[in-house]
Amino acid sequence: MAIKYPNGKQFTTGQMTHRQHKPTNQAKRGMTLEEELNHANAYYLATDRAVIHKKPTPIQIVHVDYPARSAAKITEAYFREASTTDYNGIYQGNYIDFDAKETANKNSFPLKNVHNHQVVHLKKVIEQGGLGFMVIRFSKRSETFVIWAQLLFEYWDQQEQRKSIPYDVIVEQGEQILPSLNPALPYLDAIDQLLSQRKFKEY
Repeated sequence: MAIKYPNGKQFTTGQMTHRQHKPTNQAKRGMTLEEELNHANAYYLATDRAVIHKKPTPIQIVHVDYPARSAAKITEAYFREASTTDYNGIYQGNYIDFDAKETANKNSFPLKNVHNHQVVHLKKVIEQGGLGFMVIRFSKRSETFVIWAQLLFEYWDQQEQRKSIPYDVIVEQGEQILPSLNPALPYLDAIDQLLSQRKFKEY
């Protein structure tokens, strides 16, 4: 099925499925970053720790084929609008909103991996008192970190000088998510550490 973005570009569901099931090196579990986050969120919900969900992207269905009376197949659809961030929810009375990104770079996180509308959205979340952050995976290092959105803003607003966030800065100002058994990616533990250390700047 062909799904088209607002800018006219399109991809097929075959391409999307291939990308979603690409294995990562994280603890050699064969799970993508998105799958690990979804698993963690399901665990947090089941244990009453937090209520966090992946945001659905609104799709406009354009054409449907009916190969059989009991079956319907969507053959063409459009994304109605660009997505904001991947996840949002409530944790310890705080509204949280975040996106997850992966990079093959070892020494920096390229800002081109982030879209302007995502930065605008996170800034509005921060302005309203919510907690905004990024989950960043360095695939070649098999390391995953949480950074506050304020660190992203700092580099985003100075892209004329630098177009990436150095790995060393992410290590210093962020918090590494240490792999666990259940959930495999306990990112809220990293958030707890950042909150306890007050490792963020006012924006």
